[in-house]
Amino acid sequence: MVSVLLLLGCAAAGAQDLPANQAIQSSRGTPSSVTFLFPEQVSIPAGKPAPVDLHFRVADGLHINSHTPREKSLIPTNLAVVEMNALKVTGVEFPSGTDYAFAFAPSEKLSVYSGEFVLHAHLAAPAGQYLLQASLRYQACDSRSCYPPKTIPVAIDVIAK
Repeated sequence: MVSVLLLLGCAAAGAQDLPANQAIQSSRGTPSSVTFLFPEQVSIPAGKPAPVDLHFRVADGLHINSHTPREKSLIPTNLAVVEMNALKVTGVEFPSGTDYAFAFAPSEKLSVYSGEFVLHAHLAAPAGQYLLQASLRYQACDSRSCYPPKTIPVAIDVIAK
């Protein structure tokens, strides 16, 4: 299986443990500041490219960089997709980020996601059932600092008919 890396970008600075009151528990029981919301299952037309929206939520009080960091020093986030021979991810579109500035550097605007955001993936597959597996790697920040990068799983049952 081949991993395809698609860049999304996340803010980087110092590394600290994420405060428990700002964390959402991931499926592995460790704090996660980003959660994959849905879909768990999608149906697409067999043999034709089809759009599939991947919904995520950033925990309250936190943000992550958009897919196009404005600074070279910012740590990008990867959406790594494990491709199968028959199921193909032909592209991913990212939303525009919103401007954000730290209080200690108000003139330096970052492009970030906060709250809910959606990635638009394009899938193609012949008739059949598949499991799309991917992982989103990101680095979350609050208004004072940034935390070590984390990775969350993304799994979607795909039915092509």
